[in-house]
Amino acid sequence: MATMRDNPFLPKPSTSRVLETFVRGLFRGLTYLILLCASIIILTIVYKGSQTVFQLSWPFVNMEFLTQAPETLHVFEIDGKTVEMGDKAFRAAYEDKGLMSPISRTYALAGGGIFPAIIGTLLLVAGAMLIAMVLGIASAIFLSEYGKRGPVLRLIRLSILNLAGVPSIVYGLFGFGLFVIFLDFNKSLLAGWFTLAFMVLPVIISASEEALRSVPKGFREASLALGATKWTMIRTSVLPYALPGILTSSILGIARVAGETAPIMFTAAYMLRDHLPWQELNHWYDIMFQGVMALPYHLYYVSAKLPQNEYTERMQYGTALVFLILVAVMALTSILLRIRSRSRHNW
Repeated sequence: MATMRDNPFLPKPSTSRVLETFVRGLFRGLTYLILLCASIIILTIVYKGSQTVFQLSWPFVNMEFLTQAPETLHVFEIDGKTVEMGDKAFRAAYEDKGLMSPISRTYALAGGGIFPAIIGTLLLVAGAMLIAMVLGIASAIFLSEYGKRGPVLRLIRLSILNLAGVPSIVYGLFGFGLFVIFLDFNKSLLAGWFTLAFMVLPVIISASEEALRSVPKGFREASLALGATKWTMIRTSVLPYALPGILTSSILGIARVAGETAPIMFTAAYMLRDHLPWQELNHWYDIMFQGVMALPYHLYYVSAKLPQNEYTERMQYGTALVFLILVAVMALTSILLRIRSRSRHNW
C-alpha cells in the first residue's frame, strides 16, 4: 500500500522550498509585529486620552476640555484635599475678590481645553485641501488630457515625484520665506493654507492623473464622436468616473495636512491664542490673515517644550485622542464620498 511519501504529486522538500517557507514566515511575522506595535500605541492613546476626554457623570464628555482655551493650571490644597483650578477660575475666586490666594503650584498650558486648536486645525485642513484639490486636479487634467508626450512632460512628472519626497521642514521654510516674509502675509491662515497645499500637491497630482488615465479610452472617443468639445468630454465622460480615485488622494492629503507640525509652526500656528480667527475683525477677509492654534503644534509644544508631569501628560494624551478622532472623521467623510461616487458611476 502506497504511503503519503510515495505520492509522486506531492512537492518534495528542497532547499528553495525551505527558504520560501522561512521568508514567508518572516514577512508574516514582521507584518504582525508592525500591527502589534501600532495597536499598542493607539490603545495607549485611547486608554489614557479617554480619561481626559470622557467622564463618568453626565454628559459623559469633558466639555470644559473641548470648549475652552488652554490656560495655566493651579494646584493647591484646602483642608487636606487637592484642588485643581484653571487660571481664570483661580483669579475670579481669589485675586479679583481681593482675597488672599492659597499657595499653589502652577503648570503652564495644563488647564482649560483645546477648543481654539480644534478650530484652527479644521480651518487649516479645509483651506489647504481646497487649494490643493483645485490646483492638483487642474494640473492632472493638463498632464493627462492636454499635455503632449515628450521629454518636457516626462521631466514635469519626474519633478512632481521628487517633490513628493521633500521633507516637510523644507516646505515650512519655503512658506516662511515666500508667504510670511516676501508676500508679507505674516503668520496667518493664508500662509499656512498655501504652504500645506504645496506640500500635499504632488501626491494629489500623481493620484489624480492615474485616476484620469485609468478611465477607458472608449469613453473619450464616444463623447467626441457625438460632437462634444474636448472640455465637455473631460467634464462629462472622464472626471465623473475618475472621481473615486481623486477622492482617494484627498484621503491621503487630509491625513498628511492635518498631522504636519513643521510647516505650520513657521507660517500659521501660535503656541497660545485665546480668541478665534473671526473675533475682533475689521473686515470679513481679515480672517485669512489671522494666526491660529493647531492640534499638532499644541501637542508638540506640550510634549517637548514644557516640564513633564502628570498634568501635562493628561493634556498630551487628551489632545492626541481628539486629534486621532478628528482625522478619522475627516478621512471617513472622504471614504463615504468615494463609495457614493463609485456606486453612481460604476463601469
